Amino acid sequence: MDTYRSASEVPDPPVAAVGYAGVLRELLPIALWREDADGRVVEWSLAAQDLLGHRPEDILGRPGTAVLVPDANRELADDLTRRVQAGETVVGTLPVRHRDGHRVTMEMWIVPAADPQGRTGALLIAVETSEVLNMRDSLVALQSLFTQSPIGLATLGPDLRFLRVNDALARMNGVSAAAHLGRRLTEVVPGVNAVALEATMRQVLDGGTAVVDVRRTGRTAADPDHDRTWSCSYAPLLDGSGRRLGLIASLIDITEGQRAQLEAERARTRFALLAEAGTRIGTTLDLNQTAREIVELLVPQLADSADVQLLEAVLDPDEMTGGTSTRGLLRRLAATFPDPTAPTAKLVAGQTFQIPVGTVYERVISDGRPMNLYLSDIPALITDPRAEPLRAYLATLGSARLVPLVARGKVLGAVAVTRVREREPFDEQDCVLVDELVARAALNIDNARMYTTQRQAALTLQRSLTNSALPEVTGLELTGRYLPASDHDVGGDWYDVIQLPSGRTGLVIGDVMGHGIHAAAVMGQLRTAVRTLARHDVPPALMLRSLDAVVADLGEDEMATCVYAVHDPATGGCVIARAGHPPPAVVTADGTATFLDGPPGTPLGTGGQDFRTEEVSLPPGTLLALYTDGLIESRDRDLDHGMERLARALGQVGRPLEQLCDDILDLLPAAPQDDVAVLLARTVRTPPA
Repeated sequence: MDTYRSASEVPDPPVAAVGYAGVLRELLPIALWREDADGRVVEWSLAAQDLLGHRPEDILGRPGTAVLVPDANRELADDLTRRVQAGETVVGTLPVRHRDGHRVTMEMWIVPAADPQGRTGALLIAVETSEVLNMRDSLVALQSLFTQSPIGLATLGPDLRFLRVNDALARMNGVSAAAHLGRRLTEVVPGVNAVALEATMRQVLDGGTAVVDVRRTGRTAADPDHDRTWSCSYAPLLDGSGRRLGLIASLIDITEGQRAQLEAERARTRFALLAEAGTRIGTTLDLNQTAREIVELLVPQLADSADVQLLEAVLDPDEMTGGTSTRGLLRRLAATFPDPTAPTAKLVAGQTFQIPVGTVYERVISDGRPMNLYLSDIPALITDPRAEPLRAYLATLGSARLVPLVARGKVLGAVAVTRVREREPFDEQDCVLVDELVARAALNIDNARMYTTQRQAALTLQRSLTNSALPEVTGLELTGRYLPASDHDVGGDWYDVIQLPSGRTGLVIGDVMGHGIHAAAVMGQLRTAVRTLARHDVPPALMLRSLDAVVADLGEDEMATCVYAVHDPATGGCVIARAGHPPPAVVTADGTATFLDGPPGTPLGTGGQDFRTEEVSLPPGTLLALYTDGLIESRDRDLDHGMERLARALGQVGRPLEQLCDDILDLLPAAPQDDVAVLLARTVRTPPA
C-alpha cells in the first residue's frame, strides 16, 4: 500500500461532490462517502450506492468499519483510521464489503476531513479496481494505436538540413523523400509554422536537451485544402563521445487526437465546474445573492447568458391567499447577458412578467421538466409589442435551454440559459451539467427562501412583542436600544419600562437563550409575564421566582437571564434583583462608574430560586445602565476588558442619553456575535408631591 503523509499535497474535495457525484458516472464511477470522528457514516453518495449496494437510509449513522470492512481487515482498517485522524492521507487497494456480502476490490483515497462537529473524520473516495484496470488498458491501447500508426521520422544535420526521411514523413508533407534531402524545413513545407519549428530545433542543438510535443499546424501538399496538426519531438543526435551530430525528428499526425483531447478537456471542465458549484452557490442565506451566484457560475463558463426567475407566488405566498393576482407571475432575481448594448441589457433584477399562456415556458413551469428552446419558440415568449427589438435579438441566438427550479418536489421558477451563434450549441453533456447545476441551485434557493421567510416571521413577531417607545416616568430620563447580531438573525434580547403605583418605575432587561422565532416567542411570553406581575406590585425577588417558574413550564431546555429593578423617586432608591444576568452599572454625577456586586442569582428556568435584592441610592444625575451580555462579551476579548470599556464610555457625564447610547454601541465590533439590548435611566430632580 502506498501512503502519503502530507494531506496538503492532495486537495480536500468539496462536500458538495459527495452529493452530486452521479454526473461522473459517464466518466468513471467514483464512490464517495464521509465518516465522522467516531467512524460513523455521515454522508453517502449515489455512486457509492450503485457500486456497493448500500442505500443511504441503511448505512447513514452506522460505523463504516462494521458495515464495509471485511472481518479479516478490521485491524488494518482501525490502523488506517488512526493514521487519517492524525492528519495522514492514505492511498491504496482495499477490499470493501458489498451489501450482498461479496467483496469489491477498490482503489481508495482516504483523506482527513472535518465532521459536522468540527472533529477530524475521513473522506473516502473509491474506484472499483476493475474500472481502473479498464482505464489503464484503454490508455495502453491508445498508446499502441499511436505506436502502430505511421510516424514520420527524419534526421537533420547541424545546419538543420534533412539527411534522411522515411516514407511516412514524406507522405505527411506531400513531398518525396528524395526531395527533402539537403533542404531545410522552410524550403520543403513553407505552409506550416516552419520558422518557429526551426528555432526550436536550434534550441535542441544548442542546449543538448530533447523537446517533446511541439505542435506544427498548417497545410501541406498532401492536403492543401485543410489545416492539420502534428506533434513534433526533437532530440539531439550524439556520437559516442557526446559530440552533437545533428538531431532526430519524429512527427505524429494528431489532428483527430486533438479533437479527442478537446472532448476530454471539456469533460474535465464540466467536472471542475460541478465541484466549483459547491463552493460558489449558497455561500449565504440571502435569496438575491444566491441567484447572482448562479448566473456568475453559469456565465461565461457554460453559457453566454443566464436569467434566474422565481414565481411570485413562491416569493410572496401570502398574496395567493387573498386572490389570484400573482398566479403565473415571475420575478427576475438575477440576470447577465453578454452584450451591454443589446435590448437584453434592460432585463434587470426585480422585474416581473406574466408567463405566456400556451408556450413552452408554461409547459416547463407546469411539468417541472427542462426543455431546449428552438428559434420558433423564442419570439412567442415575448408578448409585449414594445419588445420587438428584444424579439429580434433573441431570434439570433444559437441555442437556449429553459430549466425549472425544482426543490423538494415544488417548482420555484426557472433558469434560462443561452449561447450565441458563434459558440457551439448545447450538446447532451452540456444539458446534463446545466440541469445538475440548476437542481443544486434550486435547493440553495429554497433554503434561502425558507430562511428569509422564517427570519421575517421572527422579526415580525419580535416587533409585535416589543415596544421601543418608552413612557415618560417620574424622576427618570430614559432611552434604550436593541441591536440584532446580524441582518440575517434575530434573538430573544429585550428591555421594558413599566409604570408602577405611587409614581415608581419598573425597569427590566432580559436575554433568552437561542435565536429565531422560538427565542422571540419565549421573549414575548416573559415580557407579558413581567408586565402582568409588575402591575400587581410584585417585588423584584418574588418577580424573578415567578419568572423562573414561567420559563420552567416552557420546557427543560429553556433558559433566560434577567434584571428587574424598581425605582422610587420619592426616596431616590432603587431595588434590584438579578437572575444570572450581567451586573448593572451605576455612574455618579462626577463620572465614576461602578458595577453592582449584589447577589447574581441563577438563570431563569434552572430552578435555583435563589433570588435576592440589592438596594442602591440614585441621587439626581446618577445613571443606571442595564445591558445584555452581547455588549461586553466576544471571542476576541475577555469579560473584564469588555466591562472596562463600557465603564469608560458611561463615564462621559453631561452627554445626552441618545448620544451616550450611540457611544456604547460603537464599542461593538463590525460583525457582532450576539444580540445587544441596552436600557439607560438617569435620575432627575423631581418637584415635591
